Amino acid sequence: MSTNFSGQVQDRPELQKVIEELAESGFVGVQIRVNDERGEWVGSAGMRELGRSAEPLTDGHFRIGSSTKSFVATSVLMLVAEGRIGLDTPVSDYLPEFGLDRRITVRMLLQHTSGIFNHTGELYEDGTIVLGVPWQGREWVDNRFKSYLPEELVRLSLSRPARFAPGEGWSYANTNYVLARLVVEKVTGRSFAEELQRLVLGPLGMTGTVAPGASPEIPEPHNHGYYRYEDAGQERTVDVTRQNPSWVGAGGDMISTTRDLHTYFSALMGGRLLSAELLAEMRTPEATVGYGLGVFAQETEGGTVFHHNGATMGSAALMYGTPDGSTTLTAGLTWVDDAGLSIAPAFQTAQQRFVGEVFCGRLG
Repeated sequence: MSTNFSGQVQDRPELQKVIEELAESGFVGVQIRVNDERGEWVGSAGMRELGRSAEPLTDGHFRIGSSTKSFVATSVLMLVAEGRIGLDTPVSDYLPEFGLDRRITVRMLLQHTSGIFNHTGELYEDGTIVLGVPWQGREWVDNRFKSYLPEELVRLSLSRPARFAPGEGWSYANTNYVLARLVVEKVTGRSFAEELQRLVLGPLGMTGTVAPGASPEIPEPHNHGYYRYEDAGQERTVDVTRQNPSWVGAGGDMISTTRDLHTYFSALMGGRLLSAELLAEMRTPEATVGYGLGVFAQETEGGTVFHHNGATMGSAALMYGTPDGSTTLTAGLTWVDDAGLSIAPAFQTAQQRFVGEVFCGRLG
């Protein structure tokens, strides 16, 4: 239950039912916020922490994984508006130290059309997997507080063959956004966290969002995320709420809340951060999977919905909005992760059911 804009208590039993079923399907904690013509509704289900009876938070902090990419893309586009970055300028003009192919532009980074090898590993069409930075199993658990420099991640990527010639294909690569963040820092002379504060967080009054860099800390309050792995034939489960996210870097290291994600995405979609021209650039999808510049475009029964969800060890974010920002869905999910990504089907189901209910007026 929650209050709407007129102060009345809203009851959304259909949404509460969905999140309770999701909690039962394998999630430790679910927190969700919906803003639409009926007002605002927040709900939660599951547990805050394994083995404890405390209910999960409705506005706790959580790691948002690849939803980070939307914030990076918006920051780059705001610097484009300031005349400090050129969308079609070669990235090597800003970062000459890497010897990048001069055909790779800033736009290609944001749209994943650069062809650069993904530093977190690649799955090729023939089923071949080429590993990058370790992020699974005991190896990751033992090194979950290790710090990586963004430059290390870029150099790892560039030591591997490109997926395709710049602009000739589409392939999701966290490294594109590591490079995009480095461009932001190079042209401004400030850290990405400082620029994000100046451009987005400060103006929108977002106090629960953090670009942590290499810090393993997460602000209180928060639900807990876990990782299950095998060690000498024994199955172990560890709390990975605290972890150093520098292995993924700007591809997915940020922390936020459902309230802040709503504030951000409604402002972005509503045209309060970017000009109409730049917002149109951001929302123009390439043909492969419908990826714009830091957002996905998804066609639903209720019309076009824009989103950028994200997942990392034991934690995930959902962030959806209508083109005018008047309806948003933001959620934080925690679970017990593992190397086999066994939560993936339930995560996909969660997305489908929430979108079906909130944007299409039906249960998925």
